[in-house]
Amino acid sequence: MSQRRQFTINVEPHVAEIGDTELLFQPEVMGDEFLDAYEDLQETQKRLGVDVNDLAGVEPEKLRLIVASLRVFLARLMLPESADEFLAWDVVKAGKVVDSYPTEEEAEARAAKLKDAAVRVGGMRLPDRVLVQLLEWAVELYGGGSRPTTSSTGSAAASPPPGTRGRAVSRSKGSTRTGGR
Repeated sequence: MSQRRQFTINVEPHVAEIGDTELLFQPEVMGDEFLDAYEDLQETQKRLGVDVNDLAGVEPEKLRLIVASLRVFLARLMLPESADEFLAWDVVKAGKVVDSYPTEEEAEARAAKLKDAAVRVGGMRLPDRVLVQLLEWAVELYGGGSRPTTSSTGSAAASPPPGTRGRAVSRSKGSTRTGGR
């Protein structure tokens, strides 16, 4: 006998309301998009030797890089118009923003043409606690509620169908058969 099962794909974007701003996140993330973005975030943390659960005493420059990688991670999961509002790359000279660009590469190219210019992550200004809350929410949405540790190919085997009896012998006296029953 054939079986039929219907699967639903989300088509409405997820919405993060921050004050008067709504950031739209992809309704579904296909393939390994989430895992690839999350892995890049973890690689940055490892490369910098920073534990995001303990940021006390972290050098300010390393903290800036962690915040930038967090913003890039979140922007990768957003719809393009929200990503453009949320993340920008600023060219800074003498403490002032000279230009902003949608990609780090464009900002780096501009900064290289200016003397003593640097590139900093820019875009929507948010407290760090909100960025962390957005991270936790994104992990819940796309990662099944917990932080992933490996690629999706490392998934556990499916559970046996309900009602299937195991073949192991029970050592419990309460579950052994008794004569005459």
